[in-house]
Amino acid sequence: MPSLLLPGSNGTLERYVLSGRAAWKPVVAGWNRIAFAAAHVVADPRSTVDPWLEPAIDWDRTIAYREHLWKLGFGVAEAMDTAQRGMGLDWGNSLELIRRSISAARAFGASPHGGPVRVASGAGTDHLAPDPSRTVADVIAAYEHQIEAIEGLEGRLILMASRALAACARSPDDYGQVYDRLLSQVREPVIIHWLGDMFDPALVGYWGHRDLDRAMDVAVDVLNRNAARIDGVKISLLDKDREISMRRRLAPGIRMYTGDDFNFAELIAGDAQGYSDALLGIFDSIAPAAAAALDALGAGEPQKFHQILAPTVPLSRHIFRAPTRFYKTGVVFMAWLNGHQDHFVMVGGQQSTRHITHLAEIFRLADQAGLLSDPERASRRLASLLAVHGIDAEAKQ
Repeated sequence: MPSLLLPGSNGTLERYVLSGRAAWKPVVAGWNRIAFAAAHVVADPRSTVDPWLEPAIDWDRTIAYREHLWKLGFGVAEAMDTAQRGMGLDWGNSLELIRRSISAARAFGASPHGGPVRVASGAGTDHLAPDPSRTVADVIAAYEHQIEAIEGLEGRLILMASRALAACARSPDDYGQVYDRLLSQVREPVIIHWLGDMFDPALVGYWGHRDLDRAMDVAVDVLNRNAARIDGVKISLLDKDREISMRRRLAPGIRMYTGDDFNFAELIAGDAQGYSDALLGIFDSIAPAAAAALDALGAGEPQKFHQILAPTVPLSRHIFRAPTRFYKTGVVFMAWLNGHQDHFVMVGGQQSTRHITHLAEIFRLADQAGLLSDPERASRRLASLLAVHGIDAEAKQ
């Protein structure tokens, strides 16, 4: 098997021999869970715009990746934080991404599971700069602007957490006022996204409390009194016990979409009192294994489900390690290793947010999880990146 000299945690180079594990090739059978993958965007590496000031997107490759996810049976959660929303992707380009994704979904045809492929798109307030002097009315108007634009494209909505609301809200009642107003107007049931401050520090104290238990009380109250207008809630707190607790408190008909990239396997499998569906950034990176696992779960083989996903959990926890908001770099790195794009360049220059030892460990863990579709290509690509960092991956020790 091929081998590479890779940097280790102690700063020394270590010989790594690839496992030879075959890549997953799911059959996409009947699933008994709804599964959305939050998808990344592919940057245009030849653009002449300054990447810190303006996003440059390779639209063809970006949409091709969504087609890859649809072929595997996943819905796409569009223009979310995995697509660098708020970290390089602005509202104008987000709307263009949503428009192109919805159009591509219509042209794609049926999902492997039957019916049209799923696209749900993030509506937020990111065109409104966070400012404590803003009012709740300002936040509502900003949300309404984006909701109207997405609904005008006949898109399904995910109401994203708002930095502007977190900055100006004076009490939990302000959150209730915003969500009650928005939910009274939407055309069809929406997904609510509660993104924890580990993903976005600007969202600390969301729902009016820094204490997560008190914040959850507010969120559950808002959700349950608007249950008819809500398809589900995605929480991204990386806390499985809180997710399970919240799931059990939701009104009938409100789904829990796990956003826990640390404990997703256990939460999707569920227990005697219920389970979580999924809306996960990590599904962008582990899509073939996740599809195979969902095949097994749908076929009544929970042990096989866990066997498939078990090696992907260390990979996910590494990609999403603190500072968690930089996880997008690992997601795009995986897409590059697996040939979905020809470069490791990100919108906003965000490829620089993780160090080379972190990326080398992603390679190791992906190999061990059967997530390198072509190990030789992945090895060549990693070797080229290591060379930029002054490391000869093919040197003799």
